Amino acid sequence: MHRTDIATLGLLGTGVIGGGWACRALAAGRNVLAWDPAPQAEARLRAQVERAWPALERRGLAAGAAPERLRFVSRLEDCAAAADFIQESAPETLALKRELHRRADAAAPETVIIASSTSGLLPSEFYQDVHRPARCVVGHPFNPVYLLPLVEVLGGRDTAPQALDAAEHVYTALGMRPLRVRHEVPGFIADRLLEALWREALHLVNDGVATTGEIDDAIRFGAGLRWAFMGTFQTYALAGGEAGMRHFLSQFGPALQLPWTRLPAPDLSEALIDRVVDGCARQLGQRSITDMERYRDDCLIGIMEAVAAAKRKHGLAAHE
Repeated sequence: MHRTDIATLGLLGTGVIGGGWACRALAAGRNVLAWDPAPQAEARLRAQVERAWPALERRGLAAGAAPERLRFVSRLEDCAAAADFIQESAPETLALKRELHRRADAAAPETVIIASSTSGLLPSEFYQDVHRPARCVVGHPFNPVYLLPLVEVLGGRDTAPQALDAAEHVYTALGMRPLRVRHEVPGFIADRLLEALWREALHLVNDGVATTGEIDDAIRFGAGLRWAFMGTFQTYALAGGEAGMRHFLSQFGPALQLPWTRLPAPDLSEALIDRVVDGCARQLGQRSITDMERYRDDCLIGIMEAVAAAKRKHGLAAHE
């Protein structure tokens, strides 16, 4: 049996994603044991927790939640041996992940699940060197991890179904919304959708059709507002009127054959890189990244609160 009642979350890697896991677990009243070999990793992690804490307080803290429950260790093996659940958030390098999971598997108690935050690498590939692959899963979150609830959960060819169930239980206890991915496919579900939008956006910038700011405006003042509470399929079903999705597909299906998209990625030339970087700099203006993180968190919490209130008003469950 795999553990589902966790008091201590073990983190391997404490960058933006690993740090987000730390914030979420601390806010949920858990202990966090972290390892990261990068210089100044502990100082950066503690600073990230400090920046996120006001947003977490507004969102709501569990009993006993405190930044002081974060502890850093110097050895991966010490982290793995003392954790009730392990979350790896190292860079997306296959060889590195293989090595980290091999070491974690050798040190962790056999009831402890080992999860990876990978955004697209396949678990069967980077879990191939472990002795207990049945307990190895992917738990792919989204930034900022401490606010966004979605986590994609999937296993490799040797992952036990019970391990996936247990991982979902753990993530739910941390206030997340697990989404089971049925098959190993690069990019999983959400990132494949985001990648398609990203590629099209790069083409629009590269072709001089729109600036980065104009493209972001097209999203945040249009479809992005709907996406906060209603996905693509529900949105288009409503666009079909009383006849629903069948009418929508009948009416707009032929447009799928029109050259509206260019999904193969454009060449990431220096000119395109400069155009994207300059556009983003203009969007940022005099504001710092930290300023925009606070703005993002306030907006996310406001949207989540508004959606939750609307669901209650219309008799919808929180998970619908």
